[in-house]
Amino acid sequence: MPIYPALAIVAAVAVVALEVLVLRTGIFRDVAYWIALAICLAFMIPVDGWLTKLSAPIVLYRPSDTSELRPVWDILAEEYLYAFAMLTLVMVTWDRLGRRQAT
Repeated sequence: MPIYPALAIVAAVAVVALEVLVLRTGIFRDVAYWIALAICLAFMIPVDGWLTKLSAPIVLYRPSDTSELRPVWDILAEEYLYAFAMLTLVMVTWDRLGRRQAT
């Protein structure tokens, strides 16, 4: 498996495991989390799509390092996994630290 999708999968699984097994903030049951994720993706898709469009790319990836799966507007599938992992990690950390300070 190419390195970029492998690392994106590891990151997404690690963040889900961190939430479910360690932090237990319950964020995956929170509608606000899913709305925030949708808002972030709504901005990510046009920007990332413009940067990686195959017709005139600004950002280039070595094909041997990627899955080459581009489900929406020339954006690599692993970009969505990476974004999910990064955004979720920030939100669960923010939630956990906020609860610690509240007590």
